[in-house]
Amino acid sequence: MSKSTKALAITMAICGATALTPAYAKTLEVQSVYPNNMLYQGESSLRFAEQLEAVTGGDLKVKVFSANELVPSFEVFDAVSSGAIEAGWDWTSYWGSKIPVANLIGAMPFGPQGEVFVGWMYQGGGLELLREAYAPYDVVPVPCHLTAPEPGGWFNVEINEPGDLKGLSMRIGGLGAKVVEKLGVTPLLIPGGEVYLALERGRIDAAEFSHPSLDRQLGLPEVGKYYYFPGWHQPGSWNSLLVNKTTWEGLTDAQRAAIETTCQANVLWSLYAINALQGDILVELEKEGVEVREFPETVMAALKTATDETLAEQAEQDELFKRALDSINAYVASVDVWNAKVLPRK
Repeated sequence: MSKSTKALAITMAICGATALTPAYAKTLEVQSVYPNNMLYQGESSLRFAEQLEAVTGGDLKVKVFSANELVPSFEVFDAVSSGAIEAGWDWTSYWGSKIPVANLIGAMPFGPQGEVFVGWMYQGGGLELLREAYAPYDVVPVPCHLTAPEPGGWFNVEINEPGDLKGLSMRIGGLGAKVVEKLGVTPLLIPGGEVYLALERGRIDAAEFSHPSLDRQLGLPEVGKYYYFPGWHQPGSWNSLLVNKTTWEGLTDAQRAAIETTCQANVLWSLYAINALQGDILVELEKEGVEVREFPETVMAALKTATDETLAEQAEQDELFKRALDSINAYVASVDVWNAKVLPRK
């Protein structure tokens, strides 16, 4: 082989190796719907990014953009769908107006919580239904965070009977918004960073957002008088990594597997990390003057009736919603048979 031929061969080999590098080493840009400094919600996406880089040895990195950096939070799904951004980090119910079943999977009022919702997602057919729903939009969802049960919300009026809800305006999203609307509440979906001002200025009379620790970070104890429990509207709620289909298919099998596995580990973290501190924080809030209340039984009964009506209506209007609802109910019933036998009774 002549020197010139050998040089050409070496050059081609180097160029070929360089060309192959992007197929294996990748930085995925992810737009979150949450501020990166927000407890749990923002923290979770950053933790996922850190863990994914570690398990892939740096072959796959994630750059998380804070809320509204690339696109407005409520436009993340459409941006991922169009390919304007590679990926997003969401609360599943944010897309319920476009994809009805996203409301159900995002948070089902009076639905399953914790380990049961996780079981349904990974073993009961939930993931398959979610991906079927998103497929027409060229979006691949990867469940990556499960928010544990939340409080019922902050109210600036006492709720002693169902009629006390009538005429209130409340920050609430998902199916919970449709439920309270049946009881005379005007629901408003307001970004987390704007809830404080909305309550302080009287734009809304009540708000639910998250757990005591995160609600305190947002300053809600300063502008909400009564803290009501339980969180009937959101016993468990999913947050997902959304990946554009073309981007997803451009990853290697190993990279896709790493994302799936790291997200499952992140779901476990989200379950144990959130619950650990909430009791102590709730005690602190009470000492600071927050009035912690429980919804009266009559109010809970009215909410349950309205929930049943809402779920039935949504199932009648959307075939995939009905399939998902039937699937969740069947899975919960199966688990309940076992739990009734093995769990100690009070």
